[in-house]
Amino acid sequence: MRYFVAELETGYVVVGDFQFFRGYTLFLCKQHKTELHQLDKYFRIKFLEEMSEVAEAVNIAFQPKKLNYKLLGNTDEHLHWHIFPRYENDPRPQGVTWCIDKSIRYAEEARPNDEDLAVLKEKLLNALKTTASNIR
Repeated sequence: MRYFVAELETGYVVVGDFQFFRGYTLFLCKQHKTELHQLDKYFRIKFLEEMSEVAEAVNIAFQPKKLNYKLLGNTDEHLHWHIFPRYENDPRPQGVTWCIDKSIRYAEEARPNDEDLAVLKEKLLNALKTTASNIR
């Protein structure tokens, strides 16, 4: 549970194991589904609401210029949001995070050490306490 930050009603908040984009966060659905429409209506609405609360916390904690949201599922067939903080000094291409070569995004320099990870998690958890209504 090295990257775990918080449990919400519909999912788990974790920081990414690589922080090429500082503050990169995931929100993992508690139900094992592959598509949003597979969730019952109440749970789906709550899941989307909580994803928005997590994104707001990322914005507060890391103060990026912009946030990118991704819900893909081509590799990991389980609903999970990627929330990428984007900054003025991001490398080109500015648009698509996946276009940056994996050898750069997943370089060891992008993996936070224990101290950096603790700071990331603390900042995010503190921000979540102001945005999320159902931290468990």
